[in-house]
Amino acid sequence: MIGEYNTQREGIILKEYGRNVQKLVNYIRTIPDKEKRTKMATTLIELIKQLAPVVKEPHENPQRMWDDLYIIADFNLDIDNPFTTPDRTILFKKPRKMEYPQSEVRFKHYGKNVERLIKEAIKKEDPQEREEASIYLGKLMKTFHSNWNKETLDDSVIVKDLKNLSQGKLVLDLEKVREENLFEKLYRERKNPRPNDNRDNREGGRDNSNRNRNPRFNKNRRGNNPHRRRDQ
Repeated sequence: MIGEYNTQREGIILKEYGRNVQKLVNYIRTIPDKEKRTKMATTLIELIKQLAPVVKEPHENPQRMWDDLYIIADFNLDIDNPFTTPDRTILFKKPRKMEYPQSEVRFKHYGKNVERLIKEAIKKEDPQEREEASIYLGKLMKTFHSNWNKETLDDSVIVKDLKNLSQGKLVLDLEKVREENLFEKLYRERKNPRPNDNRDNREGGRDNSNRNRNPRFNKNRRGNNPHRRRDQ
């Protein structure tokens, strides 16, 4: 029997299910009894749940699999569908356009969320809480600025930007910030020591001690080695 090339076969309509599922759908279409067709289609749905990794997700809609059966059958499938029978127009329906937020960001290296946090800090009426929020925002802004620009950053830049973004409502004393180091980074880079150095030293001492304690090792050293030279 001569093998059949894929170029000579019918094109796969939904590649995520494969050619065998498509052949089974075509076979179900040829069954004359509608009740038997429905039973076979239900069995095929259960088989798809086991074969296709796409439908194994917990949030997967079961109606999608039945709709896919109609798509594979070119909407020529007469069965008792537990869901609404889909229309051919769903293949040409365009997805809804996603609206992109058209909000202007004054300092892109800080981001829009920093501006939102500044608005929330301005709402605080207690002066101490407002100062604490300003210090936290300064730390956050310095961290974001350092990620964007690796050069050394002076605290005066953060104080000035915070004042501009808050329209002069969040003002910190620059001298106090510098003396108390209030804008210390929130996240420090961790310097992990190399674990191999101490381990090698410990293993070296342990290996030597184990060799001295091992009687078989000492026995071979005393003269029972068959490959040892006689003149030694």
